[in-house]
Amino acid sequence: MSELPITLDDAIAQAQTATQAALKAGYTRLQVELAFPELKPMPIAETFLTSFHEWGAGLKVFFTDAGTAALAKRDWGDVPFQIGSLDVAGSRQTTPAEAQVSPDDRLLIFVAPSAVEVNPVEQICEVAGDCPIILLNPRLEDVAIVGIGYAGRQLRQRFLETIEPCYYLRPLDDTSALLRCYPSPWQVWYATDGVYHLIAEEDDRPDAERLDQIFASVLGDQMPKPNLFAGLQQFLRALGR
Repeated sequence: MSELPITLDDAIAQAQTATQAALKAGYTRLQVELAFPELKPMPIAETFLTSFHEWGAGLKVFFTDAGTAALAKRDWGDVPFQIGSLDVAGSRQTTPAEAQVSPDDRLLIFVAPSAVEVNPVEQICEVAGDCPIILLNPRLEDVAIVGIGYAGRQLRQRFLETIEPCYYLRPLDDTSALLRCYPSPWQVWYATDGVYHLIAEEDDRPDAERLDQIFASVLGDQMPKPNLFAGLQQFLRALGR
């Protein structure tokens, strides 16, 4: 059984272990998400990538734009892997997917791609074929950009549903959290007296309605049901940020 991480470093280490396990199990399209809006993607990526240094030049890391990629090259120093960009933001033309992928690539990691970059990410994944890919803290379901209705459904069906969420951590409020750490199922955690306890496990990611049912069945009328969009700052402080 997975345990809820106590610190941010614990969460990243947990994500690294879950990702490695999923890759060994044969998954080729993975997603890792620490769902805290306040977290900046660059330091998370730098720490997360340390567990993949052994892949050497066979690892290629994509940022959303050339400027961010240049900052990573400057700040990270001499790293064994390749650093590239999707060149979408602020650019009129995207580098063709065929030019972004090499036969020598063994693993592709996309750092914080948003809905703006969904098309080039999908195209690169298709060209990459069986080469494993990881989406690290993606923001591909931004309704303001992707839209709802038919376009959103098509996006999910065509691409997002092919991706296995091997690691996911989101605070629901200051007393509850949702965790998925491969190979464990989805887990709902709730804190009493400052200690988190596992209250439910689900094969599929529980939506808001299912979470309401879980909290109602476990807590009854004892405690108010969590506000699913509150408490991020408090949970971050609990993680030592």
